Amino acid sequence: MELRKKIGLFLGPFLFLLTYFSPILKEKPSAHNLLCIFLLVVCWWITEAIPIPLTAILIPVLIIAFGITSPKEAFSPFAHPIIFLFLGSFILARAMRVHQLDEKFANSILSLKAISISPVRILFAFGGVTLFLSMWLSNTATTAMMYPIGLGLLTAYRSSLKEKSLKELSIVLMLLAAYSSSIGGIGTPIGSPPNLIAIGMLEKFVKYKITFFQWMIINFFILIPMFFLLIFLLKSKLPKDKFEYKIPLNKKTKLSRAQINVIIAFSITVSLWVTPGIVALIYGKNSNIYIWLSQHLPESVAALIGVCVLFLLPVNWKKGEFTLSISEALKIDWGTLILFGGGLSLGFQMFETGLAKIIGNGFISLFSSRSSSLITLLAIILGVYFTEVTSNTATANMIIPIIIAISEAANINPLPPVLGSAIGASFAFMLPVATPPNAIIYGSRMVPLMRMIKTGFWLNNFGIIIIWIVIAYLIPLLGIY
Repeated sequence: MELRKKIGLFLGPFLFLLTYFSPILKEKPSAHNLLCIFLLVVCWWITEAIPIPLTAILIPVLIIAFGITSPKEAFSPFAHPIIFLFLGSFILARAMRVHQLDEKFANSILSLKAISISPVRILFAFGGVTLFLSMWLSNTATTAMMYPIGLGLLTAYRSSLKEKSLKELSIVLMLLAAYSSSIGGIGTPIGSPPNLIAIGMLEKFVKYKITFFQWMIINFFILIPMFFLLIFLLKSKLPKDKFEYKIPLNKKTKLSRAQINVIIAFSITVSLWVTPGIVALIYGKNSNIYIWLSQHLPESVAALIGVCVLFLLPVNWKKGEFTLSISEALKIDWGTLILFGGGLSLGFQMFETGLAKIIGNGFISLFSSRSSSLITLLAIILGVYFTEVTSNTATANMIIPIIIAISEAANINPLPPVLGSAIGASFAFMLPVATPPNAIIYGSRMVPLMRMIKTGFWLNNFGIIIIWIVIAYLIPLLGIY
């Protein structure tokens, strides 16, 4: 066991007991007990002393054990509609992986001759494909899929590049795969867990609903400049040798029946996701058609409709084979669903017991200025650098309830700082432990740690500036909030 995990394993219970027997918030027993649980959970999430999803499942258990709320209230967040949006999107992504539709799409783009002979075009194509796929798949799955495709590209250029140039190209491609996955993850609500955590908590605690389409519009203004910045940073490191493409990445074959079925299911789902937002943009949120779509076809229902289509469209009718089997569908990331449910349960109780308000008021009292832009900037910085030491899902679960409470204490709109912290939680680029994409490409042993830290440092800080400008100043001009 790593030293960090060993320390966390004992530090968590120590903080719990120290707080439990201290006089802090003794006049509010529920808030006092929840603070003990909060410190234990945060410590174990940061140090990963035990698996993060297991820590999340302990949240409702401890909340019930210490009499903070009833079992029904503690476990109800695990059935939140956002959970089923996650579930549906995970199964759709699983279908794409099972039938190699994502890999086919990536290979078909990268094997185009116009792209393969130009190093800059290779960067744009490889990064662009990764960016697009990560908007719909998890950034972990996207990086895991693009990593071997990157190796295929290196093999294709091996004979035309010197050893030193090939090594430099490998570093650039691996960093591009990881960072494009993280940047692309903010593009849609389902692209990264913090996105849905922010949407779910805003809807639950502030009664503000962001549509799928609105989220895409907001993050388009962040995603595009960040991607071009990434290309700019990596372009200067490309080898100067002449690129000659020797080995085709993939033989061109027709789409299989299963792949066509996945495209149909995916297209239906995405259409249902974006239609309400487009309707709201044209007719307004008070129009009858928007209200009907929101009530009858919310994002969670749309995702499950797409899943049902996968199980209804046959691949081989005579043999009774359909697009996706239940055994394959069950291989999704259940840990993230549990983590999200536990985070929602903790966040809800922080508001119910008044603990979030107490923390928010205490935090605001430290600052003379209560401007929305300053608090938004602070929220983004917390999101980015907290994620460098813990998972982005855990970071969002921990800080978003506090950000909402701080906003309410400062009497400002909580939407900008919450969005900033959620998006920032996907923009930790410096350390291998920060995000699964970073860990995957560092595990390839092609990327030196200091190279990742150096490149990630610039991306972190430029990312903070871009998010802040867009969230605090540009988006209000567009009338989105």
